[in-house]
Amino acid sequence: MTIPFRSFCKNIFNSRFGALAAFYMFFLALSFGVRVILLIFSFDEVSAYPWELFKVFFVGMFFDTVAASYFTLGYLAAIVFVPSKLANTRVYEILTYLSYTLGSLILIFSSFSEYFFWDEFNVRFNFIAVDYLIYTTEVIGNILQSYPIPLLVLMILTLSTLTLWVLLKSKIVNKSVSDTIPFKRRFMIGTGFLLIPVFDLLFVTQSLSKISEDSYNNELAKNGIYSIFEAYKNNQLDYNAFYPVKNPHLALSDTRKLLQGEGRFYESDSTDLQYSYQPDSIFVPKNIMFITIESLSGEFMSYLGSTQGKVTPFLDSLSEKSLFFTKIFATGTRTVRGLEALTLSVPPTPGTSIVRRPDNDSLFSLGSVFSNLGYQNTFLYGGNGFFDNMNAFFEGNGFKIVDKKKMSKEEISFENAWGTCDQDVYRRAIKEADASYASGKIFLNFILTTSNHRPYTFPKVAVDLKEGTRAAGVRYSDFALQEFFRNAASKPWFENTVFVIVGDHCASSAGKTDLPINRYRIPAIIYNAGSVQPQKIDKLCSQIDILPTLLSLLHVKYASTFFGKNILSMKPEEERAFIATYQQLGYVKQNQLIVLNPRTQPQVFQYDPNTFESTPVNIPSPLSNEAISLYQSAEYLFVNRMDKMPMSKFRESL
Repeated sequence: MTIPFRSFCKNIFNSRFGALAAFYMFFLALSFGVRVILLIFSFDEVSAYPWELFKVFFVGMFFDTVAASYFTLGYLAAIVFVPSKLANTRVYEILTYLSYTLGSLILIFSSFSEYFFWDEFNVRFNFIAVDYLIYTTEVIGNILQSYPIPLLVLMILTLSTLTLWVLLKSKIVNKSVSDTIPFKRRFMIGTGFLLIPVFDLLFVTQSLSKISEDSYNNELAKNGIYSIFEAYKNNQLDYNAFYPVKNPHLALSDTRKLLQGEGRFYESDSTDLQYSYQPDSIFVPKNIMFITIESLSGEFMSYLGSTQGKVTPFLDSLSEKSLFFTKIFATGTRTVRGLEALTLSVPPTPGTSIVRRPDNDSLFSLGSVFSNLGYQNTFLYGGNGFFDNMNAFFEGNGFKIVDKKKMSKEEISFENAWGTCDQDVYRRAIKEADASYASGKIFLNFILTTSNHRPYTFPKVAVDLKEGTRAAGVRYSDFALQEFFRNAASKPWFENTVFVIVGDHCASSAGKTDLPINRYRIPAIIYNAGSVQPQKIDKLCSQIDILPTLLSLLHVKYASTFFGKNILSMKPEEERAFIATYQQLGYVKQNQLIVLNPRTQPQVFQYDPNTFESTPVNIPSPLSNEAISLYQSAEYLFVNRMDKMPMSKFRESL
């Protein structure tokens, strides 16, 4: 068998398909090299047993081959269908070299990009990378400010030139364009190459990379280029087609029982989730500063024993004077997930966030409740609010928009790729508050910061850490927040203002499992909460619970379809959290983590209530039924427009 195989390889490389076969080899070798480098980079986190590593490289080679087959489809078509007479020309030869050079540049560039993407997120290209391709202004600016671009460009060009030199020396292209293989034989061989992508379309999904209990191994088994196209294809998932479901009426009825106690349901119909919350005291208007801090992990603060050093001294001190929620979890790994949870009080749905989905205006939301109460709502963001559709979402749900484009040159003291520094957006928030107060309006300012994000650059201020590191970004964010409070304290509206401070998501979401619970743990603080005394609250809860808790503290009567609960009155049996990626949906309750995956049965994990480290268990759990009901109902409400706020219920809620 050895001789025929060697003969076949020799014939292929000396034929019209020689350049294509050589490119396949180049693609596979480069992909192998990237996998080795990423393995070395994260070796402490990887399950490095020989069998585990064998699976990583075997499955990885499979995905590399599939990716190469897609990448070369255009050239394969040219080989098969361009007549030999035309292929034997100098023009075709030059075009082949140009195509090969361009393909090499793309592959080498993507290999470097994969390394930096892994460095930041500890995963292969995914849904985030798709977003990065769309929002080029912020992303390219971030890259230019974060990395030594001239050196990287030189390295990429050098490697591409070396690849072209090897190709020229081998004379593979010359042999390819001079070959006069008949069309019938070209078609037969081309069909063989084509079987790979066809097989992939029919039978292969990214789930085949699930080879280990260690998520790092699973990520290493993927191919970056294949993953980015898979992520683009799965931008929005049809919940009913991919996830475990039950009868919609039963799911809604079960969800209603789980929400029971939050308010009075309007209809006797057990599938209607619209309810009215009736407070036990009279509403007294208070201004609200709702501050969402970029990538604020709980691990940065002292209460979780910060591993970065003392980088949040102001937040640590403020937490002692506030309602401080120590076991609250973000719903996702992106800012838009945090915004969705904080403003809509709903569990995450698969695919992209509601913030980015069409027809997401006039929802039961933070904006609708406070607009109904006569508040002047303003969304303040130091970057371009076009990013992630934030401006459209907030404007469609009752907010005035103030982003970087609405700020004058005088208001911008420092900016990077992501926008103005935190100090600038805080100063503008105070201006907006002053204007509302002067006009006799109560206000809600919803602020989203940007500085705790790569490239971690900020103004020259009294921060004892060099810019460019995550720790420095966190320290500056804390410094800017302290300055904001110092400035706000001198204002006449300060004493009548409630401050909500919460992280949008954690700085990193990677862990030993696909949904590492502790990588979703964020701090949440409510300062100046009126008659409620400062206290630490250790109840397991979710980002979606912040809004109902705030409304309860203000004694607001409102109508909604919120899934969140008032944390202060939450019973032990009601404690739970929702955590998710764009495909995996997690439900954390009673020391168990239930994970809903596309086209598989729910997975059950047991977790340590102190460390939140989880391990899989091979037994079913009744909590799976709750998880299915809640996630299915959340998707059903949005898809069927049941979370829209009718004007009759606006009036009724007053």
